[in-house]
Amino acid sequence: MLIPLLLAAATSAPLKPVSAADVRDIDAALVSCGTRQSLSGWDDPKRGIGCARDKIVAFFEAAAKGDGSARVVVDKFDASSPRTKDQPAPLQNVYLVSEGSDPVLKKTVFLVSGHFDSMGTDVMDPVGDAPGADDDASGSTVSIASARMLSGRPHRATIVFATVAGEEQGLLGGKRLLEWTKAQGYVVGGLLNHDIVGAVNGSQDGRVRVFSGDDPFTPGRELGLWLDEFLGQNAVRVIFRKDRFGRGGDHLPFVEAGDPAVRFTEPREDYRHQHQSPRIEDGVEYGDLPKFMDFEFLAKVAGQNAAALIRLANAPAPPTSVTVEGAVKPDATVTIEAGEDAERSGFEILARETTEPRWKVLRTVDVIGSIVLPGSTIDDWMFAVRSVGKNGERSIAMDAKPVIRRPAASPPAK
Repeated sequence: MLIPLLLAAATSAPLKPVSAADVRDIDAALVSCGTRQSLSGWDDPKRGIGCARDKIVAFFEAAAKGDGSARVVVDKFDASSPRTKDQPAPLQNVYLVSEGSDPVLKKTVFLVSGHFDSMGTDVMDPVGDAPGADDDASGSTVSIASARMLSGRPHRATIVFATVAGEEQGLLGGKRLLEWTKAQGYVVGGLLNHDIVGAVNGSQDGRVRVFSGDDPFTPGRELGLWLDEFLGQNAVRVIFRKDRFGRGGDHLPFVEAGDPAVRFTEPREDYRHQHQSPRIEDGVEYGDLPKFMDFEFLAKVAGQNAAALIRLANAPAPPTSVTVEGAVKPDATVTIEAGEDAERSGFEILARETTEPRWKVLRTVDVIGSIVLPGSTIDDWMFAVRSVGKNGERSIAMDAKPVIRRPAASPPAK
């Protein structure tokens, strides 16, 4: 069964389709390595994390054949943590980099990530079986499937399809991905991290959860709201937390750096099938096995991710600065600053009441500078601005920062 995909506003052409069988095959290839524990070794082509790296490189190289701007990067690095016994461990991330076509926007990057390492009951065990079908072969599958779907599709900003190692050892691959991205001179337009997105586990709500930050005035929250609006509330369930309690993912280094980053996770998790070595105890089967996956759901998540990526990568950049003032005044004044972009048609000024989570379009303007909003007071409303392209695509919104200008003191009475 092919999963219908959302269309980019700029074109009526659908994205390349992905099927449940397609994602099953990718996931199965990673599971076939037996374990992908980060310390299991990089040299065995049949078992261990090096086996998984080789398969990912082959998948990405196949996707790159349809994209003249794409290149595969194997990023080798050393990292340490208590889960490496505080000793430097050799690790490798694998990226497919698809460069943007716009001379300016190509230095902005949108990333999709999943971690390809796995673990059993003992996170330090590099030998025992740790199939990791859901955690997180599913997230790596989203990156690979998205690369297939978008291969050869033009986009203004750069897209990086990432699979990272060392997540279970302390988000080591996610931290490295952030370092690598900055070292390449990229500005992070947004990170879509997929971790445990392969099953519904009996949930009546079949939407993938998107964890988008505790603080409403952060880039992560605005990325979550963009997904909520343009993928649709029937497709994603936005959670106003940065992650689950007591857990963490590779988006967190980006969140802590102040970049737009969110985590996609299945609607209901089954902890018998996460971080568990395969076994049966008291009639209960444990282990992160393909039999517990829902590949129709995984294909749907991959399609949603690809649709979001292509739209974000074809949108104009957000404004560089947005401020709002209007203390002790009946009207608010929003001031917009933005770089030049011949493909931008203008801006949408967004507003919401202080008790509302979602934006509404208040006004559309086609120039930068200061705009007075009659009857909208700074006391009652929150404001933001997003860029609009001639192709119809919208950037992530930028929250307006209040500027308080106190009125000059009145001269003393004579």
